[in-house]
Amino acid sequence: MTTEEMQLRVRLAECYHLINYYGWTEMIFNHISVRLPGTPTRYLVNPFGLNYDEVTPDNLLVVNADGQLITEAEHKPNPAGFALHGAIHTARDDIHCVIHTHTNAVCAVAMKQAGFSHDNFYGAQLFERVGYHAFEGITLYDEERPRMLESLGDKHVLVLRNHGIAVGEADVARTFFLLWIVQRAAEIQCHAGQIPGPDVLISDDIKRGCARDAATLISGSSAADRMFDAAVRKMRKERGPLWTGDKA
Repeated sequence: MTTEEMQLRVRLAECYHLINYYGWTEMIFNHISVRLPGTPTRYLVNPFGLNYDEVTPDNLLVVNADGQLITEAEHKPNPAGFALHGAIHTARDDIHCVIHTHTNAVCAVAMKQAGFSHDNFYGAQLFERVGYHAFEGITLYDEERPRMLESLGDKHVLVLRNHGIAVGEADVARTFFLLWIVQRAAEIQCHAGQIPGPDVLISDDIKRGCARDAATLISGSSAADRMFDAAVRKMRKERGPLWTGDKA
């Protein structure tokens, strides 16, 4: 195993623990996947059956785009659950990490015909950056892949109607940062919907500029790495080592 791969394994394992830390897990289901360097058709993903806080750099699995195990391991992957991830990884060279969640707030927004509102601080950052995919049932079948990709287009956020969300970016930290924006937008939208009275609307020009600046902040600066590292430090201060042998 190269040093680069080990560093990536640590980063991905930290991300699994962060998703657990913030309460964004779905029991043993869902995935965070990342493309292995130098091997565009191989990916790291969680072992099926483990809680997110049981994921370690060493027990992460190597799978192909169909979610099938590449190297021998104690645990097995969940190939059916990798259908969405494999489709995005295969089609988008600019997306190396994909996170899929089913949080209450995200699922609530995914049920609404209008989808995400772009009239709060976080929602404005997603203006014209979200694709929507009609619900076809549990994402198990290869035949749905082309339609999911068509729904995603060139965007980095895909709302799975009546289901959840998938976000993808160039690396683990940037994907986590984008997910955080999406999660905050959904939470604020849900809270605002409980308050009587009309919302203050934002013009499309302002929203477009806000979305452009947010995308640039994620892709063109060190903000995502700084934010991710700070979140991991906070988590370790509160929880201690994340796995046996964790010396960070």
